[in-house]
Amino acid sequence: MDDRPSQLDQRSPLSGESDNDAATAGRGDDIGSPVFDSVVNDRPVSAKGSCHGGKAEMDRAARANGKSEMLDQLKSDYPTGPHDQPQSMCPAFGSLRVGLRMRRTATVLSGSACCVYGLTFTSHFYGAKRSVGYVPFNSETLVTGKLYEDIRDAVHTLADPELYDTIVVTNLCVPTASGVPLRALPKEINGVRIIGIDVPGFGVPTHAEAKDVLAGAMLAYARREAEQGPVAAPSTAVTDKPTVALIGEMFPADPVSISRLIEPLGLAAGPVVPTREWRELYSALDCAVAAAIHPFYTASVREFEAAGRPVIGSAPVGLSGTAAWLDAVGKAAGVAPAIINAAKGLVLNPIAAALKAAPINARITLSGYEGSELLVGRLLKESGADLRYVGTACPKTRWSQEDAAWLEAHGVMVKFRASLEDDIAAFEEFSPDLAIGTTPVVQHVKQRSVPALYFTNLISARPLMGIAGAGSLATVINAAIAGKARFDRMSDFFEGVGTGATSGVWPQVGGPV
Repeated sequence: MDDRPSQLDQRSPLSGESDNDAATAGRGDDIGSPVFDSVVNDRPVSAKGSCHGGKAEMDRAARANGKSEMLDQLKSDYPTGPHDQPQSMCPAFGSLRVGLRMRRTATVLSGSACCVYGLTFTSHFYGAKRSVGYVPFNSETLVTGKLYEDIRDAVHTLADPELYDTIVVTNLCVPTASGVPLRALPKEINGVRIIGIDVPGFGVPTHAEAKDVLAGAMLAYARREAEQGPVAAPSTAVTDKPTVALIGEMFPADPVSISRLIEPLGLAAGPVVPTREWRELYSALDCAVAAAIHPFYTASVREFEAAGRPVIGSAPVGLSGTAAWLDAVGKAAGVAPAIINAAKGLVLNPIAAALKAAPINARITLSGYEGSELLVGRLLKESGADLRYVGTACPKTRWSQEDAAWLEAHGVMVKFRASLEDDIAAFEEFSPDLAIGTTPVVQHVKQRSVPALYFTNLISARPLMGIAGAGSLATVINAAIAGKARFDRMSDFFEGVGTGATSGVWPQVGGPV
């Protein structure tokens, strides 16, 4: 075995240096676009020399290198269609975010330096305060298998039980296509759990679903631990009531609202998955019911079902949504119908009053990639909005069927795996007073002098559940619509600027005549 140093790059953030240094240090000849030619059964496998070979070629190389089972599972869990794949940032950002938010968890990326730099930069831009580990490689270490040995040595170096409960190692596109076998890593070192996952851009459609890749892997590990004997209790107070585990990231006030809604049922809100510490995974699996608030967490749902827990869809949004959800939770938990009806009686009138007090009188189109788009659509519709279209980059699952059916029954077009072109086409067709969407949708809409709101920062970052959620969207939406006159004034003032000869981009040498 090569006895060269094979630990984490000594200039990585784990050593206290900057992320920029970590992304560029220790490069081999081709690290920016590494060759992942390798040998399978004595036959060379090539992917046209680099990560620019294309999705189909990367998929072919990964399968030739022993990743077929993993890719088939990803395809089953996160199906594409009708489009091949919606536009999205690198999906690994989602799983990276989950790991960086967990206490006593180390995160290590294995991928091209440019990808690692971009992901690390983005994670810190979004507020991560933890280091991101990186194992550099070049064509030689990739082809010879030395990269796997370097990863293994790095994990052994990191596995300090005084610092970590878990180490998460993530393969990006090139190591996945090369067949780097993270699942061959030890499952535990010095009492520290080791979890290796593949999150290739050619296998996971969106970063939202990548959150489920890691959450599901952690739940699977925790479930096996619990099956083998007693496990540690979470650091926070444990209720003696049966709990409802909540699947999917949400606004911090929403679990509190849900807990108040289900308290009359004799239930309490359990941990939110993805969790913030390892021991919360045990509590989540020990629930009476799991609620797929975000309906695309397929791998996580599979683990709850394997643990014998019933899983329900939708969420307590609006009047009808809250009533239906309380019925579903109560039934799944074995609560008597009379108690369920009494619980609904406590909250439905206040929700109706809150919706009435904060009406939305506008035509709206809605799109996003968080997974809560259909829930927001229901709340907008019950607030009085003339909602015409809801697009989501996430797939249709059995846990989103109820919300989709409700919206379609109320005249709303619902589009799963929506592309940017779908969202813009809906805006052009329905001519809304306001569009809610992703950054490029908002940009397109504002260029037409129509108010628009970025879904992730301005809509999903608000309470949606129960009484607190009812009416919570009206203030920001009505304020945005009221700004239409300002858009018109700006358009009149800047008319013609930045277009044609004034755009600064000329098709002919010499510019305009």
